[in-house]
Amino acid sequence: MTEHVDVLIVGAGLSGIGAAHHLQDAFPNRSYAILEARETMGGTWDLFRYPGVRSDSDMHTLGYRFRPWVAEEAIADGPAILGYIRETAAEAGIDRRIRYGHKVTGASWSSEDARWTVGYEHNGAAATITCDFLYLCSGYYRYDEGYTPEFPGIEDFAGQVIHPQHWPDELDYAGKRVVVIGSGATAVTLVPAMAETAGHVTMLQRSPTYILSVPTVDGIATKLREKLGTRRAYAITRWKNVLVSTLIYQLSQRRPTMMRKFFRNLAIKQLPEGYDVDTHFKPTYNPWDQRLCLVPDGDLFRAIRDGRASVVTDRITRFTADGIELESGAELPADIVVTATGLDLLALGGIALTVDGREIHIPDTMAYKGMMLGGVPNLAFTIGYTNASWTLKADLVAEFVCRLLRHMDIHGYRQATPWPDPTMSTAPLLDFQAGYVLRSIDRFPKAGSRAPWRLGMNYAQDVITLRHGKIEDGTIRFAGVPRHAAERTETRLGVR
Repeated sequence: MTEHVDVLIVGAGLSGIGAAHHLQDAFPNRSYAILEARETMGGTWDLFRYPGVRSDSDMHTLGYRFRPWVAEEAIADGPAILGYIRETAAEAGIDRRIRYGHKVTGASWSSEDARWTVGYEHNGAAATITCDFLYLCSGYYRYDEGYTPEFPGIEDFAGQVIHPQHWPDELDYAGKRVVVIGSGATAVTLVPAMAETAGHVTMLQRSPTYILSVPTVDGIATKLREKLGTRRAYAITRWKNVLVSTLIYQLSQRRPTMMRKFFRNLAIKQLPEGYDVDTHFKPTYNPWDQRLCLVPDGDLFRAIRDGRASVVTDRITRFTADGIELESGAELPADIVVTATGLDLLALGGIALTVDGREIHIPDTMAYKGMMLGGVPNLAFTIGYTNASWTLKADLVAEFVCRLLRHMDIHGYRQATPWPDPTMSTAPLLDFQAGYVLRSIDRFPKAGSRAPWRLGMNYAQDVITLRHGKIEDGTIRFAGVPRHAAERTETRLGVR
């Protein structure tokens, strides 16, 4: 007999746990399960264990809307975030719904039965489970490996080469010369953290990134908690931070010259006198064409001022036995090289989809509201914002899914399929110039040229459309299908 659940969630990371919380809060009697490929929950926040790993957004927006972040630190480290996720799951009993070591490989939709048959692997064996609605919370990058360019001569290097996605538990870098290749969020986190005990840490970048120093502790949030209590203070702080980040983003888009000067002046104030700011901290692109990097209390700048870290802007010619040879002719000596060179993106967890026997080629699809696929019934996925906290969008997606399911219940619908206009022009789903996105964006669904197929990056606007907008907007096709007789032979979990 084939097991059946009403909703199947794939992934037990930040998005998956949040999705489950929204689902069981809205539908206490609806059956669901979470399939997780790894042996533990937490997703990104369990996978990444490099020194200093931390949030690249404030926790009042990276935290769930329904569960206030109460720790003092607004920029939190990985273990604290992982603890927050696990506590959320345990308090709601979600942890009992997770099945670890279950790697989903494919899903096939039957319109006749109005359900998905989902294939997965567990302990080396293949199995299936069916569901009415498939909810993918598997992130957007590969967990088994990160991206590392082909570096000439890397096999000649006598030291250690490490990717942050696979950090060795017992790596000893005390007193050693470390080169971190990269200039994104991972690099600017690693450099000051490793500089505390390493002999010296060099951040080797091809080009600079915009970096903004933010306080580790949000003083306004602290005062609001004292006066208003945890929940009200959290809601106010969340919106305060949303508005501030939106303002910075909008000014960056509309007044890029002004914002370039703003970020440059902030860097000058935090770097040693006479430092070559324009070489190492003046990007060639406009602010927010790539993600802005946050450094709590300016720790990266402090490490540079103290002489424990340095930045080199150059290109790699080749690795040598003792380090890295650069195009300028200089050579960086190194005992350890960390390749903070980015992620390898993976659309929808690499799951193969078919609808009524027709294979779905993901790059040929169009994304409805950045969360469903055109022509694919009863499926939602979570991809967060590129210009704000991931969880802001994840919460809204979960709320929309619950509204959609309730609407289907009320009207007796069993299928909901977004249907795009074939005459509409397309655009990349993520309009973002970061290297890791540009390398892989052709693997993802497309966005459309107009709403609701155009992916917005404005939380306030999405609150209106996803939390309060019409479900029947003329784009989703609904259908009611009689229950198939075969359903009586299946194992049902929970009560509808």
